[in-house]
Amino acid sequence: MLYAVPQYVADMACLIKQLRVNQVDWFGTSMGGLIGMVYASMPNNPIRRMLINDVGPRIEPEAIKRLGSYVGQPFSYSNRAEALQRLNEICASFGSHTPEEWEIYNGPMLSQKAGVWGLHYDPDISVPFASVNPIMANSVNPIMAKAGEMAMWHAFKQIRIPMLVVRGGDSDLLSAKTVAEMCKQNPHIRSIEIPGVGHAPAFVKAEQIALAKEFFS
Repeated sequence: MLYAVPQYVADMACLIKQLRVNQVDWFGTSMGGLIGMVYASMPNNPIRRMLINDVGPRIEPEAIKRLGSYVGQPFSYSNRAEALQRLNEICASFGSHTPEEWEIYNGPMLSQKAGVWGLHYDPDISVPFASVNPIMANSVNPIMAKAGEMAMWHAFKQIRIPMLVVRGGDSDLLSAKTVAEMCKQNPHIRSIEIPGVGHAPAFVKAEQIALAKEFFS
């Protein structure tokens, strides 16, 4: 399986074609936002409106280091409660949530195999981080990193649909400076910041859900 934005875009285009729908609204968190930006920049794409949740053409290097510390790393526990607790700790930057909200958000990410609880995704998803976005390449190849960022900005500037970028006020991945630049570079976007949340707003709380509903209505 190739885990890279172009492949994800192709997969989504195929899925939407199979669904036989002419228009879709796009809610993209983190990687989902990057996929949405590239897809929405393409001619004759079906996206009507797009909410970009805590991501932009530039990704801050410190966030990539943090993500790399756990994405694709060993994760195994003897019981589900311990696994869920650890996953909740990893996702602490998503904000304060009740146990019920954490269950809604993180519960589906757990799976059991041979009596061991782990994460319900392919750990190889971490492999292409360096090719997804310029800064994700970190210090591996600064020239390719900068070229990747420029490509993302170019794609972003081609988008001609209403967009809302949501930033967690404490996000280490999407800076306030990048949000300001996004609003400067594309007149079709507006921004909002959710205080007390890092990367990324989870949209399980009523006020965050209402924000999304208002935008897509």
